[in-house]
Amino acid sequence: MNQKIIYTDWGLIEYNGAWNRQEKLFTDTIAMKIAGNETQNQLVFCEHPHVYTLGKSGDEHNLLIDYIQLQAKHAQFVRTNRGGDITYHGPGQIVGYPIFDLANFNVGLKQYIYNIEQAIIETVKEYGIKGERLEGATGVWIDVGEKKCRKICAIGVRSSRYVTMHGFALNVNTDLNYFNYINPCGFIDKGVTSIEKELGKKVDFSEVKQNLKENILNIFGSL
Repeated sequence: MNQKIIYTDWGLIEYNGAWNRQEKLFTDTIAMKIAGNETQNQLVFCEHPHVYTLGKSGDEHNLLIDYIQLQAKHAQFVRTNRGGDITYHGPGQIVGYPIFDLANFNVGLKQYIYNIEQAIIETVKEYGIKGERLEGATGVWIDVGEKKCRKICAIGVRSSRYVTMHGFALNVNTDLNYFNYINPCGFIDKGVTSIEKELGKKVDFSEVKQNLKENILNIFGSL
């Protein structure tokens, strides 16, 4: 089992371009696995220009603006093949795409998502923020059980033959106004937040990326 994780930063990249690159890594990994060869584990970080993405089981009605309004907001709308409902990606947000062969880490999909959530929880903790899990919902939340419960990181994953793609989006210095035009992840009674909003100031984006990368590597490296 190859537990080495190869990290790549694609920088600011248009969503569909990143999706195509992901699909290539994903299908290549599955092909290697079917052939009985050793598989690699890729961890990709990037940012996207403004885009709303809808999961395969999502409801398009959770996008609250029309095509003309999307153009006015300089945003795209993309239907994807990941799980989950609708979410927003944009500058100031760390989007992570782990293309992992879970067999290399001897974990199933549920434990994999739990581990990603834990890496996010450990990362925001470094900024004095208590991240939590919400029963029945993926991602990382703040003030669970209270009326002001809000999400700081969304997670939506696709897997085949225990190989993963898509991933997570951590709001760091994100323009949260863009979430006003959707029901985030299909929820109408919960808000969204960012590290910047919780602290009342912008944070060093590169530093958060480095911390998050190390937390993911540490969690999966210790399995």
